Amino acid sequence: MQSWRSPDQSRTPSRETESDQQLLQANQHLRDLLQDTTIPSAVRADLSREFEEIDAISRKLRNEEIHIAAFGRVGVGKSSLLNALLQKDEFGTSPLHGETRAEKRAHWRSLKKGHLILIDTPGIDELDGEQRAQLARDISQRADLILMLCDGDLTETEFKALKDFCEARRTVFLVLNKSDRYNSAELELIMHRLRERCVSFLAADRIIAVAAAPRPEIVIQTDQNGLDREFRRDRAPDISSLRVELWDMLEKKGKSLAALNATIFASELDEKIATRIVEARRSVAEKIIRNYCISKGLLVAVNPVPIADLLAAAGTDIAMVIHLGEVYGFRLSKKEASKLLLTISAQLLALMGAYWGVNLVSSALKTVSAGLSTTLTAVAQGSLAWYATYITGKMAETWFSKGKSWGAIGPADTARWIIASLDRDTLIQTAGTDLSHRLENNQT
Repeated sequence: MQSWRSPDQSRTPSRETESDQQLLQANQHLRDLLQDTTIPSAVRADLSREFEEIDAISRKLRNEEIHIAAFGRVGVGKSSLLNALLQKDEFGTSPLHGETRAEKRAHWRSLKKGHLILIDTPGIDELDGEQRAQLARDISQRADLILMLCDGDLTETEFKALKDFCEARRTVFLVLNKSDRYNSAELELIMHRLRERCVSFLAADRIIAVAAAPRPEIVIQTDQNGLDREFRRDRAPDISSLRVELWDMLEKKGKSLAALNATIFASELDEKIATRIVEARRSVAEKIIRNYCISKGLLVAVNPVPIADLLAAAGTDIAMVIHLGEVYGFRLSKKEASKLLLTISAQLLALMGAYWGVNLVSSALKTVSAGLSTTLTAVAQGSLAWYATYITGKMAETWFSKGKSWGAIGPADTARWIIASLDRDTLIQTAGTDLSHRLENNQT
C-alpha cells in the first residue's frame, strides 16, 4: 500500500495536528446537526436529502477520504483524464454521446489512513440537462476538489458552472484538455483567454493544460527497399503538470480541504434549516393570528354590551400573544403578555385613533339598534376588531422573531412598517365577508 506522503515530502507535527483538529471539528459539527433534537420534524423531513448528504460526508471524514470530482460537457474528456490519473482504464470512454450516465468512482492512490476517490460525472450539457446539472451540484457538495474540464474557450454553460463553484468557495482547477490539438501559439492564446475571463475568481496557476488521451502520432518509417511507410502510434497522456499540482495541494492541504468542504456544507445546511424554521413558524403564526382574528371579531360582533366587547377583546389578544410566544419558543405569563400588549396598544392608539373612535361608536349603536342595522353595525365593528387583532398579532410575531426585541427601529417604527405593508381595505373586506357568513350561519 502506497503512503500519502511522497518520499521527499513530510508533514510537520504541528501541521498534522492542525489538520486533524480541523477534521475533528468539522465532523463534530456534522454530528451535532444530525443529532439536534430542536430541529422540528417537519423541517427535518423537508431537508431529508440534505441530512442524508450530511451523514455521507460524516462517514467520508471518519474514513479520511478525499474526493476529487471531474465536471464538464459531454465529450470533453472527463473519463479519459481520470483514467490517465489512475494509469488504468477504470472509467468507461466511448465515442457515443454521454457515456457517463450516473456518478462513478474509483480509488486513486491509497493514503496512510484512507483513500483518494476520483468521481466521474455526467455531462453538464446533456439533453436531460437540469437533472444532470442537479446531480453535478449534489456531487460537488461532497467533493473536496473539483476538476472543471474544457477543450477550448469556455462556453456560457461552462463559465457559469465554474464561477458558481468558485463563488461557493469550492477548491477548483480549470483543466484545458485536448491541448494536443493546438500548436504552441494557439495554446498560448487559449490559455491567455481563459486566465483573462476567470481572473476575478480563479487564480492563474489553477488553470492547467493537459492531453489526457492524445491523438496518435503519425510515424513514417523507411523500409529496407527505401520506401516510406506511414503508421499511427499511440502517445502517452500528458498530464504531468496537473498531477504535480494536485499532489502538491493534497500533500499540503488534503485534510484541510475535506474539513473546509464539510464546514461549508454544514454552514449551508444551517442556513437552510434556519430558513425552513422561520418559514414554518411564520406559516403557523399566520394561522394562529387569523384564528384569533375570527374569534375576536365574532366576540365583538355578537356581544351587545360595549364594556364586555373591550374585555373580551383584551382576553383574546392576551391568549394570542401567549400562543405566538410558544411558536417561537418563548413561554410568557399573562402578566408578561399584558405588558407586551400595552406597548403594542400604545403604538396602535397613536396610529389608529380613528379605529378606536369608530369602535366605540359602533359599540354604542349596537345597544340601541335593532334588526338589519344591528347586524351591519356588528359586522363593521367585528371587521375592525379583526383588523386590529391582525396588526397586534403581526407586531407580537415580529417581537418574538427578533428574540423578544423590537430591534434597532423600535415599536413605533415597527407598527408603521407593518401597517404600511398591509392592504387594509382587502383585509377588512375579507374579515367582513367571513364574519357575515358566520353570523348568518349562527342565526340559521
